[in-house]
Amino acid sequence: MSKANGFDAMKFIDEQTIQVQKILGHERALIACSGGVDSTTCAVLTRRAVGENLDCIFIDTNFMRMGEPEQVVERLRNPPIGLSVRLVRANTEFMEALKGLRDAEEKRKAFRRTFYSVLSRASKEEHCSYLVQGTILPDILETVGGIKTQHNVLEQMKINTKQEFGFIVVEPLVSLYKYQVREVARALGIPEESSERQPFPGPGLSVRVVGEVTPEKLDIEKKVTDVVERLLEPVNSKQYFSATIDSMLQRYPKASDTRNEVHSLLRKQASDVDVASLRARATGIRGGKRLYGRVVLVRVRDEKGKCLRLPYRTMQMVQATITSIDRTAARILYSLSDKPREGSLIVAVRAIESKDFVRARVTNVPWKILRSIESEVMASCPTVSSVYFDITPKPPGSIEFE
Repeated sequence: MSKANGFDAMKFIDEQTIQVQKILGHERALIACSGGVDSTTCAVLTRRAVGENLDCIFIDTNFMRMGEPEQVVERLRNPPIGLSVRLVRANTEFMEALKGLRDAEEKRKAFRRTFYSVLSRASKEEHCSYLVQGTILPDILETVGGIKTQHNVLEQMKINTKQEFGFIVVEPLVSLYKYQVREVARALGIPEESSERQPFPGPGLSVRVVGEVTPEKLDIEKKVTDVVERLLEPVNSKQYFSATIDSMLQRYPKASDTRNEVHSLLRKQASDVDVASLRARATGIRGGKRLYGRVVLVRVRDEKGKCLRLPYRTMQMVQATITSIDRTAARILYSLSDKPREGSLIVAVRAIESKDFVRARVTNVPWKILRSIESEVMASCPTVSSVYFDITPKPPGSIEFE
């Protein structure tokens, strides 16, 4: 297992243990451990190198799943991981930092400023000269490539962490892809609950609440996250989650062209096909560069006026058709709702397959499961007007909406 795909996880562990010991010496180091595979692996590896000179904290940003801060801290503290973790509450601080921000990059940068402000205070309290973090290679590639700012990429963006925050950053995993991190985690004896944990963005649900993060939207996203993760778990997708978006539409210049192509492709009447564009924007990729692009909604009705349950391959063709016509489209969402209703929000469901998370394809989720998600979300969230399935691969969509 430790040498899968030509990567020797045990050799990497031995080399990085020596390297971390060499860098830190007898100095104290701080790590913010979120419970994800990257930070957990980094924490266990660093403790192997420096023992009790590592201080672990979990920052409650308010952007985690329901009950997650307490659950993660308990899991990290208990055997076999056994880290000594302190819970730092910073909910109000993060909500204030993102208040009024709609642009995805502005939100990510505001999150980063707040995150490292909290870490700076913690490092001074614990007298830590170093910050260890689980940055991995895709984080660097996406940030330096201009696709989106990963909050944990600092020195590569010419940020002087010693001057700005008072600590030097150490990144033992920075040469690895996600699947390699998982191999290292297994080799370190980290349990499956952590080693195989679903990827979760550093800024948490703040990037799955598209546009401004309000208490109402965040509350809806937490409820919907619980539904989506529970019902999609049996599918064994590499990553699955939801996004909550304002339902406000804007004029779509390509509506007629895309509608004509879609109804021709599906051999349906034009009146059975609806194509619209949200005012909200989402992050995508075109030509290897970041595209803060259009979110296109597609609804196709069957002969009874209900949502047409398109086969997986046909949904792929619909997505490819629209993105070939509209180069500004970052997301193509296909409706799961038979009867959309009045409501201020829509929910998008995303499920993808990927090895390295640099490229990804949409998971073939059975319609029975999609309809179950739609039914439960609509029943429990009265402000949601409709539920959609994100049929966009990476590229042109990024994995996260923001």
